Amino acid sequence: MIPGRKIPADGTEQEASIEAGNVTLQGTLGMPAGAVSVVLFAHGSGSSRHSPRNRYVAQVLRAAGIGALLFDLLTPDEETIDEASGELRFNIPFLATRLVEATRWLMRQPDMAGMRLGYFGASTGAAAALVAASKLRANEIGAIVSRGGRPDLAGDALARVTAPTLLIVGANDEPVIGMNRRALAQLGSGVKRMHIVPRATHLFEEPGALEEVARLAAGWFETHLVPTTGRSAA
Repeated sequence: MIPGRKIPADGTEQEASIEAGNVTLQGTLGMPAGAVSVVLFAHGSGSSRHSPRNRYVAQVLRAAGIGALLFDLLTPDEETIDEASGELRFNIPFLATRLVEATRWLMRQPDMAGMRLGYFGASTGAAAALVAASKLRANEIGAIVSRGGRPDLAGDALARVTAPTLLIVGANDEPVIGMNRRALAQLGSGVKRMHIVPRATHLFEEPGALEEVARLAAGWFETHLVPTTGRSAA
């Protein structure tokens, strides 16, 4: 996206070049007409902004009037290194810093003034989202949703997260259920919930599972990011 160019407000996706420290990350931004909030996606280990699961959730959010920014947490060179070593995908502080920098970039865009921001994280991206939220000022991140996440990897940062947080886990993803339950207990004083999707595994590939994730996420973000006057009629 060229600095100063107006962001389309008709739901059309636009490629974005995100300045994050000393690197430029590639992203895709879609803003529905009248949107008052936007969700940044933090993908999981080995994934990217092209993740079909995250793109589906982003589509459902846009249909609900919520903007979505999907972007790569790593540069192409870093992805090559990570594919060989796996050393970056579990480096939660590094990924969280990238997410904070992308958030700051989004907040600097002229058309983003006054937008409510949220995070949607999958797998290790959920931990990065929680750590990033703990580093930002209170109320800068209005809501967080984790899909099959590893919030336990956020460690001590969990206690500093006060944004309303929804943890979504598959019923057949048993080790991750325990990790999420422990993380839920450690989260800060804000609203927090855990939802277990019946018959779903880690990637929510079962019929209807991903649709349930998207429905839950859209409802959570609508509740916590969209003022009552800005919600579409049921």
